[in-house]
Amino acid sequence: MSLETQLNKYAELIVKKGVNVQPGQTIILYAAVDEAYFAHKIVAAAYEAGAREVVMEWSDQTIAKAFLDHAPEDRLTTVPNYTVAKANELMDQYASRISLVSQDPDGLAGVDAERLHTLTKANQKALGRVREATMKDDISWLVVAAAGQAWAEKVFPDLKGEEAVNRLWAEILKDVRVDDETDAIANWDTHIETLKNKADWLNSQNFKSLHYHNAKSDFTIGLATGHIWEAAFSYDKAGNVFIPNMPTEEVFTAPDNRNIQGHVAATLPLSYQGNLIEDIELDFENGRIVKASASKGLPVLQKLIDTDEGAKSLGEVSLVPDPSPIAQGGVLFYNTLFDENASDHLAIGAAYASNIAGGKTDQPEDLAKRGWNISDVHVDFMVGSADMSIDGITQDGQIVPVFRNGDWA
Repeated sequence: MSLETQLNKYAELIVKKGVNVQPGQTIILYAAVDEAYFAHKIVAAAYEAGAREVVMEWSDQTIAKAFLDHAPEDRLTTVPNYTVAKANELMDQYASRISLVSQDPDGLAGVDAERLHTLTKANQKALGRVREATMKDDISWLVVAAAGQAWAEKVFPDLKGEEAVNRLWAEILKDVRVDDETDAIANWDTHIETLKNKADWLNSQNFKSLHYHNAKSDFTIGLATGHIWEAAFSYDKAGNVFIPNMPTEEVFTAPDNRNIQGHVAATLPLSYQGNLIEDIELDFENGRIVKASASKGLPVLQKLIDTDEGAKSLGEVSLVPDPSPIAQGGVLFYNTLFDENASDHLAIGAAYASNIAGGKTDQPEDLAKRGWNISDVHVDFMVGSADMSIDGITQDGQIVPVFRNGDWA
């Protein structure tokens, strides 16, 4: 099967199974200008599925970097009213969101960390409706990837240009279960059922906490009262099923942000806001980060942690077996969408509303009393390894093996 045919199948998968476009629905597609060719395929598939409108939000990392380097300070702190009004109107329509990630994971390196943080925080505040609708699953949303050249050459440094891009496309298509022989949508139906069975087992256990241990980390994470384990799929406010991430190999829930203790060492680099942060290590006491270090990108990491009070704790705990296909593929993507599905991971910042009983209806302050974390950020980082052991601690103190040697026990 040609790459062209596979990309057509991928676009159809994104639209029909990923974000699950409904007739008459408005779709927002975020994409880099370099990926116009594949974006066109997604747009065509969305209209074929009955979309009312596809709103394009184009980006360009070179332009973004120039803006960050040269815009006056007051512009970094002020998001134009027309941008906020457009975003709010789209959320009033419950527009679905497709984010096509493809850019250089280190493409904003060298930008002043304080200026980057200022702009990021301003956008998070101004576009709070979008973040809230996404975190509460009021809308269907999806993060997927396309093979940008700078990213491809970062992942495969021995390859250049089209050769690197084609190699990255091959990895992306394999990991999203698009191949020559099988029906991609049927592949996802089977995969979702497998992950759902894991989430169902974890929910039946109703663990009070999880204890992690490997050569570099030793920490305990309490689980929020009424926590719910999810896997692969969610439901939007209208009751339509969607898949937030493709690929996905995880089951995940909400930690208790008051009960996190110990030393956490990341096992893969984190690409955040166009900067690579490497060798992250965090110390937690009583649910809060009390010490942070990194061999690269520490100023960006520290600004992230200082975003708000919730950014000093965790909003997601996610289990991914080391034998997952992405981990065993041996490719370091420098991209959280892929690397988090090769590794157990945690998220600094906000918890998902769907990960706690009453999350979509109860008041945030009431959920917070059960350990649910509130923040303007949600940033995953990877902690899993082939030597990771995880024990579940039951409500009455019994120990149940969950992971041994990086895999389900």
